Amino acid sequence: MVPSSARNWIALKAVQQSNLNKKMKIKNSIVCCLIALLALPVLGAFAGAPAGLSVRLVSTFDYPGSGNSTEPQKISDLRDIVGTYLDSSLVTRGFIRFRNGNFSAPLVDPNDTGGVTQGRGVNNSRLVCGDYLDAATGNFHGFFFSRSRFHNFDVPGSTFTVILGLNNAGDFCGSDIPGSGVQSAFFSLGGVITEFTVPQATASLAYQINSSNQVCGYYLDGSSVLHGYFRDSDGTIHGPIDPAGSTGTIIFGNNDSNLMVGRYTDSGGLTHGLLFIPPNRYITYDYPGTTFTSLNGINAQGEIVGRYLDTSTGIEHGIIARVVASAADQSTPGVTPQKQLPQAGPVPSRSQVEEPAF
Repeated sequence: MVPSSARNWIALKAVQQSNLNKKMKIKNSIVCCLIALLALPVLGAFAGAPAGLSVRLVSTFDYPGSGNSTEPQKISDLRDIVGTYLDSSLVTRGFIRFRNGNFSAPLVDPNDTGGVTQGRGVNNSRLVCGDYLDAATGNFHGFFFSRSRFHNFDVPGSTFTVILGLNNAGDFCGSDIPGSGVQSAFFSLGGVITEFTVPQATASLAYQINSSNQVCGYYLDGSSVLHGYFRDSDGTIHGPIDPAGSTGTIIFGNNDSNLMVGRYTDSGGLTHGLLFIPPNRYITYDYPGTTFTSLNGINAQGEIVGRYLDTSTGIEHGIIARVVASAADQSTPGVTPQKQLPQAGPVPSRSQVEEPAF
């Protein structure tokens, strides 16, 4: 029997597939061709983040197969993309979309007994990280994948480990449940693991670490509201990251310029893609005609991967976008994250795991 936590997770995924009886796909207009985009300034040229920036669509893609929801997670500086896809049987598998546009075979951890293997991160050495589900316990465990081999990893002493991001040095980050019972964020530098919790959080998750060892992610507060944050290499935590009108914000990725991407939900239930430029610039991106857009990873060139929901079919499609200079400032209001969140009293251990967003 699948534990309740695993059933809840599968039920959430099933919502996205509620309209699978419709198989037609919508042909989408591409805002600008790739050749023209490559002629524009790349992110490294955006010294000081000029006033006019926007997110522009490059292309869309799907993992091969009928009815697959495609959920890209991260993109390397060499343009390899890692992610997950959900098939029509509600089985989740990881994938790599190589820089030449070809796809890997499905990534399935040999210890996956719950039908869930998720690709979460990739670096320039094509080292992939992710997690898989153990159906017997309902817990997730981390893995690394390289040269066709899986290597499983759990933070010592933890019953639950997900590896959500890694950098080009092979340092990585994620979330675990240590002996305290409070779900924590963690990162590993040179093999040394550091766990931390965002002040006032009941669960903390670290989604990406850049070459400067800045970590970004999100946390759940005592009212079960999600907020973004980032942590400097000296341990200073900045948060919350919340656009104006947000009822929940998730930060998924940062790059070496510490530009961050994610998504937020507004009071009307619409979910918008988000580009955050510290200290307080929020740029929203919505794929045309959808109610759900998520930006999940960004590389050194300002290339972004994410996805949108086709509301007519319930199927998600991958997107590739790019940060570009624009004629006008596209920023929207939002909270300026504090340099250090106020400390709170002891947080009681949670009876339910905050399963990582995707």
